Amino acid sequence: MDESVVVTPDWLAAHLEDPKVRVVDVRDPWEYDGIGHVPSAVSIPFDSYRDESDVDRGTLPGADAFADLLSEAGIAPDDTIVAYDDTHGVFAARFVLTALEYGHDDVRLLDGDYSAWNREYETTSDAPDIEPTNYEADPLAREESPLVGFEAVEDALERDAVFVDTREEHEFEDARLPGAVRFDWREVVDDESRRLKPEAELETLLAEYGITPDRQIVLYCNTARRISHTYVVLRALGYEDVAFYEGSLTEWLANDGEIATGTASPSR
Repeated sequence: MDESVVVTPDWLAAHLEDPKVRVVDVRDPWEYDGIGHVPSAVSIPFDSYRDESDVDRGTLPGADAFADLLSEAGIAPDDTIVAYDDTHGVFAARFVLTALEYGHDDVRLLDGDYSAWNREYETTSDAPDIEPTNYEADPLAREESPLVGFEAVEDALERDAVFVDTREEHEFEDARLPGAVRFDWREVVDDESRRLKPEAELETLLAEYGITPDRQIVLYCNTARRISHTYVVLRALGYEDVAFYEGSLTEWLANDGEIATGTASPSR
């Protein structure tokens, strides 16, 4: 896996003393304080970088609000950020996507989660000393955003794009984009180790669903949380043509987009 996107617990342990590597814990504050956290990790809870008030596209919090969070956490624009949760990385992946969208160049997902780290390395309940920064988010710094809106998705439906629905089966049957395949985002995770499955196994698995690097991939779920994890995994595998439908099915239904319902053919 591309270490500029996903890093192992061993990698993080080896770089934990590097002052330019900043670890972000996106779990609830009670978990961070009561259960413990990775040494030096700062707490930026998931709800703090998610906003459903339309301040920005989908549930993005807005560049200024996100900059304030990183400033309070003592993070600088040139820091390497490693984010983790304790839910196989799905909430941390949303942080990764958000940071990238607001111009942070180097942000990575911890392979596994807090439980995976805790199996091999020490944790702490001590909060680190934080020196606030004056972080400035720059959404324009990203050369090309993967985020797409309603009209772009309509256009993609006319092409040979693979629409990937990462939700539960009952959600998929209730309403989905026409022609979509259902790929549960958790399929890439090994239940026993809580780590991502080996790269070759992931590539074989994705190919069984028609999710291959030579196709345009359009990801969606309900509110763009679950697709964040799939997006990060595809980036780590080297997929280049991956569109991220930030509005997801919530926006699609609000705009009376065409849907399919009922029991679908097998996802694979």
